[in-house]
Amino acid sequence: MEDITIYDIAKKAGVSAATVSRVINNYEHVRPVTREKVLRIISESNFVINNTARSLSTQSTRIIGILIADIRTTQHTDAIYHFTHEFYNHGYACLIYNTGSDPAKQAEFIQLLSTRKIEAVVMIGSIFQNDEVSDAVKKYIPDIPVGMCNGFLDLENVYSVVADERGGVRDCVRLLASKGYRNIVYISNNITPSNALKIEGFKDGIRECFPSSSPSVVVSGEEIPDVCRSTFEIINNDADAIIYSEDNLALIGLHCIVSSGRRIPEDVAVIGINNSRYSGISNPSLTSLDNMLQATSFNVVDKLLSVLQGGSADHLTVLEPEIVKRDSTGR
Repeated sequence: MEDITIYDIAKKAGVSAATVSRVINNYEHVRPVTREKVLRIISESNFVINNTARSLSTQSTRIIGILIADIRTTQHTDAIYHFTHEFYNHGYACLIYNTGSDPAKQAEFIQLLSTRKIEAVVMIGSIFQNDEVSDAVKKYIPDIPVGMCNGFLDLENVYSVVADERGGVRDCVRLLASKGYRNIVYISNNITPSNALKIEGFKDGIRECFPSSSPSVVVSGEEIPDVCRSTFEIINNDADAIIYSEDNLALIGLHCIVSSGRRIPEDVAVIGINNSRYSGISNPSLTSLDNMLQATSFNVVDKLLSVLQGGSADHLTVLEPEIVKRDSTGR
């Protein structure tokens, strides 16, 4: 069976190929009766619209560039899942680059994206919240809408959605204090703009709940032995609760605490951040601050689609996280 072409559709409809093209690309200035007839014949003929040809006629590639610093980060790959599915549902494909954490390299990838005729860019994580990236956006893609997931750049073409993680971590301290925990420590894997805000939230909570205490913050690093070492040192210094900057660190911490012979949450309570899929199936299950990853991703998509369709969008939206209570703090 031969492929149906745009010219075959035009012949059957008694119109020009240009008219069929205008219908396919949803242009105005096509009579409603003609549009309906062409669409009916397209449906009856099982005609498959050639997106490449359509992009040539509309100067539209329907491609979204996505930048992620470390594709091994579970939370961020979950975000990519949400982004790719949502954009696909609106007729867009995604081009994904793993940039690394070096701001200079991140800027190079932005320059690379500028050569790919992408229609919009998504940057996942506050790690892109730096001067090099800001300068690269201004230099290479000043007219392309950019969505930031849990990060912010003060630029005219950047649309950001962030969770109030500072307030969320403060609430985690409040929760632990209400349950009688008094020696609470915060463990972070590294210092990004997002993690810096979480640490400030921890300090806010300690100052509010324990005015005479100094906030105790430990930067452990990413690797399992480093997290274990920090956890053992903390619990051996009589900590009775630990907040970890990410769920994956908290899950390592759970293992270390249990292996030390201590009980969770009777001896040590644990809270993670992200509310990842693993937090509910660990043993014990992990209390976690849900920083609204899915809602953040969908909100970024909505902003970019609005701008791509000629509309407007707020440059900054702040979502309120919530604590999902599980066994590691006692329900």
